[in-house]
Amino acid sequence: MNFQQLRSIREAARRGYNLTEVANALFTSQPGVSRQIRELEDELGVVIFERNGKRLTGMTEPGKGILKIIDRLLIEAENLQQASLEYTGQQSGTLSVAATHTQARYALPKVVQSFRTAYPDVRIALQQSAPEHIAEWILSGKTDIGIATEGLSQFPDLVSFPCYRWSHLIVVPDGHPLLTRSPIRLEDLAEFPLITYDVGFTGRGHIDAAFAQAGVKPDIVLTAMDSDVIKQYVALGLGVGIVASMAFDHGRDKGMRAVEASHLFAQNTTRLAVRRGAYLRSYAYHFIQQFAPDLTRADIDAALNGGELAA
Repeated sequence: MNFQQLRSIREAARRGYNLTEVANALFTSQPGVSRQIRELEDELGVVIFERNGKRLTGMTEPGKGILKIIDRLLIEAENLQQASLEYTGQQSGTLSVAATHTQARYALPKVVQSFRTAYPDVRIALQQSAPEHIAEWILSGKTDIGIATEGLSQFPDLVSFPCYRWSHLIVVPDGHPLLTRSPIRLEDLAEFPLITYDVGFTGRGHIDAAFAQAGVKPDIVLTAMDSDVIKQYVALGLGVGIVASMAFDHGRDKGMRAVEASHLFAQNTTRLAVRRGAYLRSYAYHFIQQFAPDLTRADIDAALNGGELAA
């Protein structure tokens, strides 16, 4: 039994049993992957994958149980590598952070700037994607830390920490009729075409829930992942925008006005997540505490080891 065999099993499950993709991910050949899988099955005396001819089509029930053990073994192997670097005093490395556009654009710059001052020899690999992809990347080890408002707390193999709360704003061009209404109601918004986030992004769930609870049907004509894109189309007069509060700057967003919408939509909580059981380098702790200053290292360790953190 060797780590290449274990990685072949894990990657085959992750990549929909496509051995070409597995071979590319592991920098080897497709026959090599097939051989590694077959050798481990022979050694264990267990058929891990279902097959149609030579093609893998799924996992057997014993295979599903074995995969969980393989995941734990590989996670601990990765933790061992990280621990060795930490204990030998090496303060260099790469911290991979995945975030939604709103977090990367508006919440992270000052944190990254401060982090770079504290750890100038650590490279930051910043990736942007949807919350569900961010969760998958953390679970697979592709990224160390994930940041998003929606979705991260729904994965039992992730530990997610509440970081800060925020509300939505209504954004309109100067002189828009909504500016004469105070307070703005959901019924008022429904009179105009709306532009806001895609489903699953940046508190969109709270927007939909508010309209549904009030029995008001909104006319959402355009959605986007990117707050700046939403504001651009608002500026063109295509509709009324609903964006995250941190995404509007009165000095920069000329020709537009923002109206507080906390009375209409529930508050949102941005969360930071790491893989349960992961070994974190000292610089990862520092990054987390820069983004969520109320967290202590003891809080983080307790959650990683199975404890609960208040929402």
